[in-house]
Amino acid sequence: MKLNPSLRTLTNTSINPILRLKHYYSVAINTNKTPLCYTECDPHIAQYLFDKTPQRLTTLKEHNQLLFRYSRDNQTKEALNLFVSLFRSSLQPDESTLSCVIKLCASSFDGKMGRQVHCQCVKFGLVYHVSVGTSLVDMYMKSESVDDGRRVFDEMGERNVVSWTSLLAGYSWNGLYDCVWELFCQMQFEVVFPNQYTVSTVIAALVNEGAVDLGLQVHTMVVKHGFEDAIPVGNSLISMYSRAGMLRDARDVFDKMENKDWVSWNSMIAGHVRNGQDYEVFEIFNKMQLAGVKPTYMTFASVVKSCASLRELVLVRLMQCKALKSGFTTNEIVITALMVALSKCKEMDDSFSLFSLMEEGKNVVSWTAMISGYLQNGGTNKAVNLFSQMRREGVKPNHFTYSAILTVQHDVFVSEMHAEVIKTNYEKSSSVGTALLDAYVKLGNTNGAVKVFKIIEAKDLMAWSAMLAGYAITGETEEAAKIFHQLIKEGIKPNEFTFSSIINACASPTAASEQGKQFHAYAIKMRFHNALCVSSALVTMYAKRGNIDSAHEVFKRQKDRDLVSWNSMISGYSQHGQAKKALEVFDEMQKRNMEVDSVTFIGVITACTHAGLVEKGQKYFNSMINDHHINPTMKHYSCMIDLYSRAGMLEKAMDIINEMPFPPGATVWRTLLGAARVHRNIELGELAAEKLISLQPEDSAAYVLLSNMYAAAGNWQERTNVRKLMDKRKVKKEPGYSWIEVKNKTYSFLAGDLTHPLSNQIYSKLSELSIRLKDAGYQPDTNYVFHDIEDEQKETILSHHSERLAIAFGLIATPPEIPIQIVKNLRVCGDCHNYIKLVSLIEQRYIVVRDSNRFHHFKDGLCSCGDYW
Repeated sequence: MKLNPSLRTLTNTSINPILRLKHYYSVAINTNKTPLCYTECDPHIAQYLFDKTPQRLTTLKEHNQLLFRYSRDNQTKEALNLFVSLFRSSLQPDESTLSCVIKLCASSFDGKMGRQVHCQCVKFGLVYHVSVGTSLVDMYMKSESVDDGRRVFDEMGERNVVSWTSLLAGYSWNGLYDCVWELFCQMQFEVVFPNQYTVSTVIAALVNEGAVDLGLQVHTMVVKHGFEDAIPVGNSLISMYSRAGMLRDARDVFDKMENKDWVSWNSMIAGHVRNGQDYEVFEIFNKMQLAGVKPTYMTFASVVKSCASLRELVLVRLMQCKALKSGFTTNEIVITALMVALSKCKEMDDSFSLFSLMEEGKNVVSWTAMISGYLQNGGTNKAVNLFSQMRREGVKPNHFTYSAILTVQHDVFVSEMHAEVIKTNYEKSSSVGTALLDAYVKLGNTNGAVKVFKIIEAKDLMAWSAMLAGYAITGETEEAAKIFHQLIKEGIKPNEFTFSSIINACASPTAASEQGKQFHAYAIKMRFHNALCVSSALVTMYAKRGNIDSAHEVFKRQKDRDLVSWNSMISGYSQHGQAKKALEVFDEMQKRNMEVDSVTFIGVITACTHAGLVEKGQKYFNSMINDHHINPTMKHYSCMIDLYSRAGMLEKAMDIINEMPFPPGATVWRTLLGAARVHRNIELGELAAEKLISLQPEDSAAYVLLSNMYAAAGNWQERTNVRKLMDKRKVKKEPGYSWIEVKNKTYSFLAGDLTHPLSNQIYSKLSELSIRLKDAGYQPDTNYVFHDIEDEQKETILSHHSERLAIAFGLIATPPEIPIQIVKNLRVCGDCHNYIKLVSLIEQRYIVVRDSNRFHHFKDGLCSCGDYW
């Protein structure tokens, strides 16, 4: 029955709902007819009429009509109540009734109610009906009861494409992506042809599984079955290609789509954002608006993310205005994206203003974004205060929050956060555990990092790489190598950052020289050797391991070079005494208009220092300040003091110290003290020693240098007083060690060492060398023995220095064509330097010595330092 004109007028007015109900009821009474119109009006009115009508229809059709109406309007509670009331009547539900109710349970994720309805399906014998079975599969899958959903599917008498699609979507919903492809193949084997929704479901699952090769097969099927014009299929293909980094293919699918919805445009925009093609994002965004498609909140969130990546404040402001105009500035996702973008543009006040304006939308995501923004812009205290306020307001941190706040490098704070992480059960989380591990690594607490690493349950590549980086920083090469081999054994594929970390670990002075080469070979095998972070690490590693030629070869082959590569090459040449080449690299940087930083100038000035290029060093120091506007740090001043001190210009060095804008540190006074000893300036040496001891009373270097200075001047009484002061303060002199690697095994020697199994042969070789060297004109310089003893005893002490023992062992344990490489923890004394030069000549061996200061390359009786070190 249609509504009469007066009734239709009432339904379109804002009259009191109760009066409307009464009016409907009176119409039904007066006309003595059942108002079949109840499905056309408000459901509450319809229910009222249904309950109050004197001649109420009792057919299932009317129940179902009202049930479907409730379902369409998402009035789940009313629909379920109506379903329950059905059992009070004499009516029996049919497959349409049960299918509708099961769908309602699925959409509300009410698995408990769904099981009760399932029982009714069994009771009325409708469980095998295809629509009921399909709805049950969907309901169980959405309530995470995968096994029950599969059981219902297997027991269905008839299965159609909708049933299969529900099953496939259910497995994908529950993250079981690997099962989707297998079921899809089984579906085709049973000659059930997929529809567009089946195909889009399968593609989405393959995207999450990362199985692009299978996705390409499905794309072929899409073309074969003519699904190319289906919007859901096109959207899934765009997402698949975008996530795989195949933007050209994604764009090809997008451009060929005749019909595009907002999902299509958003997927294309998100694909460009994900792949760092930020300028293309704006192109698509403009085309979207020209096509008349209204941007959604997700559109704005994606475009603002590109603005953040570009750090273009003007674009951020523009998108903020557009979002305001479109009514999305109250959307928490858009506001949070704008906060992040403003933070990256260093506009923290504006970012915080947006955050403050958020009312109910303040959630853990927005709090974390604000905390991260302050941390990225140096506002550590504000970030910590905001974190405390967040907890006071009852917002629980998540793993992103903990990962961000753990970048605060403070012992006490990290310990407190560790306790909270344990309390909230996040310690085993891969992301939080890795952040905590990284925090301990940066604080130099390797033991703490190892304990956290062991507790992390599902260690991902980030966790393994962080532990590797920790060992690299502390120079524990063997432990780093163990971690690397363990992750390979666990079946985890290393990436370029993993290789960068392990190669950096191999740059340690005590690392086996072959280890770095082995990991280089492995990186080539895995095709990561050309990755910028790996090749830069290789340049550094080879330079620090004494193989400057290999470092240069890697540097030459780099297609792209970052600042780390250039700085490593300059520093490498500098440490190897090749100042000319170091300065040539710096000149090439300037010709290419490359960016330089404070580290670049440390390498350049150090190169001048090792070569005695005082004027050039001063020129580069001035250029750094005046031309490049880089403020000198303590390290730069130390380099300049070293430059003047080595050249004997001690007054000039003191002028630098007096002009420094901050108090000189221990390195400055140690450098000056060493120079005062070499140039025998006792007065200046005493001043430097006094300052150094006041700063580092436990460091033996000041006492030893001062003691040696007195000994060199023949002032044995003062030398004795210094030694007594050391004994009184329990300061131990660091012993001189030398290391040599032979056949992948490292051997260490102390002066006068007798512990090596081949000691007899080593000392026999030293005696032989002593005779041959004296025949060649060598005379020991006993001034380098700071003891009040006879010259003969001094000669014996010199002949047993640790580097000489290591070289003698190298001569008897390695073939003539193999270079001998020694590492020493202290500076090589002048007499040993002359000794090694002559050994390289009479033995015709290439000898490389890395002392605490630099590399010395000895060949044919000459040293790369030119006797200036």
